Amino acid sequence: MKILLVEDNLSIIKGLTYSFKQNNFNLIAKSTLKEAYDYLNKEAHIDLVILDIMLPDGSGFTLYQDIIAKRNIPAIFLSAKDEEDVIVKGLEIGAEDYITKPFSTKELLVRVNKVLHRAKKKSIIQVQNVTFDLDKVILYEDNKRIELTALELKLVNLLFNNLGKTVSRMTILDKIWEWTGNYVDNHTVTVYFNRIRDKMQTNIIATVKGIGYRIDAE
Repeated sequence: MKILLVEDNLSIIKGLTYSFKQNNFNLIAKSTLKEAYDYLNKEAHIDLVILDIMLPDGSGFTLYQDIIAKRNIPAIFLSAKDEEDVIVKGLEIGAEDYITKPFSTKELLVRVNKVLHRAKKKSIIQVQNVTFDLDKVILYEDNKRIELTALELKLVNLLFNNLGKTVSRMTILDKIWEWTGNYVDNHTVTVYFNRIRDKMQTNIIATVKGIGYRIDAE
C-alpha cells in the first residue's frame, strides 16, 4: 500500500515513517504543497493521502480540491486546527476522516486501515454478472476479462463512476475530446457504445433516448 504524507513537521514525518514501515506500509513524505503537487502529477497510483492543512506554501484544502478529490484518492486531514468549522469543511469537501494534533499513532493506523478497507470495497463494482475494477480499469463478465480498447475502457469507467446516473452525450463528447484531442459527433459515440455492447453478452448499458447512457446498480 502506497501512502502519501504531506506534512512539514520533521518529527511527525520521522515517527510516522517508522511506524508505517513497521506495519508494512510504503509511506512517502512531502513537506510542501509544491513537492506534493509534483509527486501527485507524476505518480499514477496512490492508495491514500494524509495531509496537513497548514503548510509552508499554502493550504492542504487547496491540494485536496485541485488533485486528490478529482482523482478519487481517499484522504485523511491531520492538522492542529481543531475549530469545528474547519473540521466540518474538511469532511464536507470529501475527506474520509479528520484527525487533530496531537494524535495517537496507533489511532491513526486504525483509521488508515478502516479507510483503506472502505476504499477497497468501493473499487470493485458488480452489476449482474459483470464486474468492473475501478483501480485496475478492467472489465470482467462471468469472471472472464473483456478486451476493450483504451478509449472503450475510459467510456465504461465513466459510466461506472457515475453508477445509476445518466451521463449526457455532451459530457461524453467533451471527455473524448479531453482524452484524445479528436472531435467526434453523436453518431460516433453511438458506434463506440455499440462496439462495447457487442463485446459483452450482458447488456448493462442503457440508452437514455436523446440524453445519454447509464449503468444502473442492481
